[in-house]
Amino acid sequence: SPFWPPRSLWIVSHLIVFSCLLLPSVEPTVTISPSRTEVLNHHNLLVCSVTDFYPGQIKVWWFRNDQEQTAGVVSTPLIRNGDWTFQILVMLEMTPQRGDVYTCHVEHASLQSPITVQWRAQSESAQSKMLSGIGGFVLGLIFLGLGLIIRHRSQKGSRGSPPAGTISALIQWGCRDG
Repeated sequence: SPFWPPRSLWIVSHLIVFSCLLLPSVEPTVTISPSRTEVLNHHNLLVCSVTDFYPGQIKVWWFRNDQEQTAGVVSTPLIRNGDWTFQILVMLEMTPQRGDVYTCHVEHASLQSPITVQWRAQSESAQSKMLSGIGGFVLGLIFLGLGLIIRHRSQKGSRGSPPAGTISALIQWGCRDG
């Protein structure tokens, strides 16, 4: 005699079908982050975080320069969030080389097409050059803005010459109401 009576088996199978039809699927959020600050040519761990998805069936792959990576790939078990959604972390042990492009590729029932998120290996000097460039650009915009304000106020009418002294006095003179 079977463990489930035939009528109970019918009810359970229909509950499963209806739950699949009634519960909406939820698209995953995918992010990549290194486990520690990137250093070229040094061992590191890239973490692909796939969060807030439903149902729990999901496929996650790692690629390096468009080549699938299977060695050094470690995954957590599927984690329940408590709100019917799931999350999973899939990690890749790697030693980044300049110009390497790592891709986390995710397929899920809620998606029309797979999600691919890229992470590019770049040297610390390249990162610092980029940050320096951004900082210089912002500083340039600030000085340009101050110059335009001072010029605009001086064209409204002669208010006399700016007070002698410090830069703060010049800024106060340029920013006074009038």
